Amino acid sequence: MLYFRQILIMLVSLYTVRVVLDVLGAEDYGIYNVVAGVVSMFGFLSNAMATACQRYFSFELGRKDYEQLKKTFSVSISIYILIAIVVVILAETVGLWFVHNKLVIPQDRIQAARWIYQASIITFIFTILTIPFMAAIIAYEDMNIYAYVSIFEVVLKLGIVFLLPLFNVDTLLFYGLLMALVVLITTTVYRAVCYKKYDICRSKPQWNTVLFKELLSYTGWNMFGSTVGIFKFQAVNIVLNQFFTPIIITARGIASQVNSAVSSFAQNFSTAVRPQIIKSYAAGNISEMNQIIYRSSKGTFLLMFLFTLPLCLEMPFILRVWLKKPPDYTIIFTQLILIDALFDSISYSLKTAAQATGKIKLYQSVVAGFLLLNLPVSYFLLYIGLPAVSVFYLAIILTFFVSIIRLFILKKLFHFLIKNFIFEVIIPLCFTVIFSLVVPVMISIYFSESIYRFILITITSIISIIFYSLIFVFSKSERFILINIIKQKMGIN
Repeated sequence: MLYFRQILIMLVSLYTVRVVLDVLGAEDYGIYNVVAGVVSMFGFLSNAMATACQRYFSFELGRKDYEQLKKTFSVSISIYILIAIVVVILAETVGLWFVHNKLVIPQDRIQAARWIYQASIITFIFTILTIPFMAAIIAYEDMNIYAYVSIFEVVLKLGIVFLLPLFNVDTLLFYGLLMALVVLITTTVYRAVCYKKYDICRSKPQWNTVLFKELLSYTGWNMFGSTVGIFKFQAVNIVLNQFFTPIIITARGIASQVNSAVSSFAQNFSTAVRPQIIKSYAAGNISEMNQIIYRSSKGTFLLMFLFTLPLCLEMPFILRVWLKKPPDYTIIFTQLILIDALFDSISYSLKTAAQATGKIKLYQSVVAGFLLLNLPVSYFLLYIGLPAVSVFYLAIILTFFVSIIRLFILKKLFHFLIKNFIFEVIIPLCFTVIFSLVVPVMISIYFSESIYRFILITITSIISIIFYSLIFVFSKSERFILINIIKQKMGIN
């Protein structure tokens, strides 16, 4: 269901970006992205708490301590109410000042930008208050609920696309308000479903000082990591806005949309596996935990590579068919952001493993501290006159080195064997990537651009990756398991 959901979301997202870009225009689309991005910067509060909720819910389920689970949920609700209040104060003071005084927005679009900003604040508050309920869904591993509501959400967003051309109004403002309405509806559905299905979600908000301090300590370091994530994406948008026109932000926004659609396939796999890693650690089964980490790392990378290879090779053709006239730099931005996400995908399970231990001070201080270089170095590169594309190359380099650093940190946190990870995960994946590139790259060189070349590259990429994965990546026992799963799905005895 998660994969069906993601295929639908990807198709709708690709279609809606094209229509919205056509209806709003490149400038208004860039304004929407940068204004909504200011509100998203306050997301470091909610993102940090969301990770904490998922970790503690899964941990208590692993220990089968249901009474403590109820207490944790109740305290998390109380904390999120406080976070919502803090976000409103920050957004209506510092954030509002920033929108008025620092963002480069054409004079005739300032009023619409203000309304978009206020709508974004409201939707953000509703999202914050719904995070504990979504964390409960993931902890219980009821991914069908998550998938169904997400499909409902994407259908509503598709409806917005068809509504936009029908009304003779300010399309930027109309689009922002309708997107806010979609979030209000879907978050309400999440809360209603969880309230009916899970006993813990019917718990009233309560205060527990000891549990609050524990969550706060864990959240504090996650908050630092989430803040760095904001710097890597949204803050770099604002840096680009200081040096270039909104068209550059539009190009980066389109690249991020493609990346989000593709990365979500790998993230869905990681989301489904995350509770299993945490529960294995809670039960003290480190050997099983390591095996899940290895398999998850291989699975997330291969799923990401399955899409990244044909997309990067055929990006000029895809964007011209999709957007007709893509803004300048969109092609190279999209290719580089996908490569960055591909490097990062192998670390999804490593991040979860560090969070499962609860000892994240060392992990976040080193990893997040290193990634923090994205913002100041990006500003420096643009200040000395380098092109906008330089910030993408910087992100790839930092992601690569941080992936190596994570391995040594995990070794200190628990009995994690770097040598096993290299020989069971890294080396097999490297062989798979190298051999899988040969045929698709040769086709892209010797055939002229066309729909037939796109289809041929896509098919050969998928076949090559699957074939070489079975040879290099999966062990004999894993191949046996995969074959049995396929037989069961096809009804073969």
